[in-house]
Amino acid sequence: MTEWGVARAASVLAAAEAQRIDRGPITAEWPELDLETAYQVQDEILCRKVESGEHIVGVKLGLTSRAKQQRMGIDSPLTAWLTDRMVLPAGAPLVVGQLIHPRVEPEIVFVLGERLAGPGVTAARAMEAVSHVYGGLEIIDSRFTDFKFTLPDVVADNASSALFVVGGVARKPEDLDLALEACLLAVDGEVVDSATGAAVQGHPGEALALAANALAKRRQALEPGWVVLTGGLTDAVFVEPGSRVSADFSTLGSVTLRCE
Repeated sequence: MTEWGVARAASVLAAAEAQRIDRGPITAEWPELDLETAYQVQDEILCRKVESGEHIVGVKLGLTSRAKQQRMGIDSPLTAWLTDRMVLPAGAPLVVGQLIHPRVEPEIVFVLGERLAGPGVTAARAMEAVSHVYGGLEIIDSRFTDFKFTLPDVVADNASSALFVVGGVARKPEDLDLALEACLLAVDGEVVDSATGAAVQGHPGEALALAANALAKRRQALEPGWVVLTGGLTDAVFVEPGSRVSADFSTLGSVTLRCE
């Protein structure tokens, strides 16, 4: 069998996504997989998607809550890529059977008006680069069985990326207090969780700054027009056909996802 390396790991994860089949962690078979190499796997998968016709539209952050970071033994979020094929238009249903075991979480979403490059980016500088702020929902879908993985596994798997929906209410960042922006997450009309923007690194702008500085270490930057999903405000909820998930924000409107 071919030895483990970046190319093989990328092929294994790409096949799992395409075939909608989960598997055990790669680190169980390739314990030498470290964080730096995992990001190389992530970038290799992205390159293959771009070669097949997809376009980069932004980035997402994962593990932005302090509790999740402590569980994974890290002190900052991870970053991952968004492409145009991950965009689920508002009002379009989520076809659950097209994914493995999807979960949904509410997000504060930034659209950048200018390029943002690290190192040394502060939250204040990061927010200056934001053109508009939206509410959104991210649909995550790990390629690993039962969402069980190590940090290198989930980084290689592009932070369990699948799809995302952006709401229809656009606000200027200077008009908002994002640390206090509240969100109620409901499933089939019943509120199951709530949070404020402070759940994301204390302020979503801190997460954006961390993304810019992390990408700088890989000689990359956030580009104008890109979408940035700043991280789940609450824990993600499982969905199944017939479910209806909604995120009601205090000033960013409501975002609803119908599952079939």
